[in-house]
Amino acid sequence: MLTHVVLFWAVDDLTAAQRADFAGGLQTLLSIPAVSSGSVGTPASALDRSVVDRSYAFGLVLRFADLAAHDAYQVDPIHDAFHGRCQKYWKKVVVYDVDDI
Repeated sequence: MLTHVVLFWAVDDLTAAQRADFAGGLQTLLSIPAVSSGSVGTPASALDRSVVDRSYAFGLVLRFADLAAHDAYQVDPIHDAFHGRCQKYWKKVVVYDVDDI
């Protein structure tokens, strides 16, 4: 299994409607057939410790059966549509890909 963690920092002046559209766009990624499981969320407000980074706006966590599934996700039309729809909403993206051991 491969876990794909993506953190998004939003542009500073997002309206509530744009934030909702961003969240909705992220949700569409969960429907890509190559995704085994996944979730979309925001920084956990209950965890306020010095080692927890809560500076991002949205987090996306996806699980793939293998690297081939991850690669299929990257070129899926739903993924491309998400970029076209939502890229204007973020100023920074950080990706962490983790191989299960």
